[in-house]
Amino acid sequence: MSRMTPFASPLLLGFDTMEKTLERLAKANDGYPPYNIERLRPSVNGEPERLRITLAVAGFSEDDLEVTIEENQLIIRGRQVETGEREYLYRGIAARQFQRMFVLADGMQVSGAGLRNGLLSVDLIRPEPERMVRKINISVSD
Repeated sequence: MSRMTPFASPLLLGFDTMEKTLERLAKANDGYPPYNIERLRPSVNGEPERLRITLAVAGFSEDDLEVTIEENQLIIRGRQVETGEREYLYRGIAARQFQRMFVLADGMQVSGAGLRNGLLSVDLIRPEPERMVRKINISVSD
């Protein structure tokens, strides 16, 4: 028995890479670190839609964090370097590595990132896409 996927329709062409990306995302994210995604209100009419992703990264410094865009994926990584300077009697705060991925729609742009009070915020802009109509000439063969 074959499995039906959202992209199985013969009318959706070229979406096989998107389906693979969604499957990889479903397996990769384990819930750490917790995050919020919020829509920011426009300050002026006509301003493009703005989103903010906020991750709780307590204990991570700016040097421990990396925010990159690879093709249409926003990837946020955190790695803490262990130093042998401390001797823990009890360790309840783990120096845990993480990688969190978000798939960005075409046209989405990262406008900036900031770290404040243990929260990493990544701001995104979704400009209004241009409406494009293109006429395709039909060739007639003899």
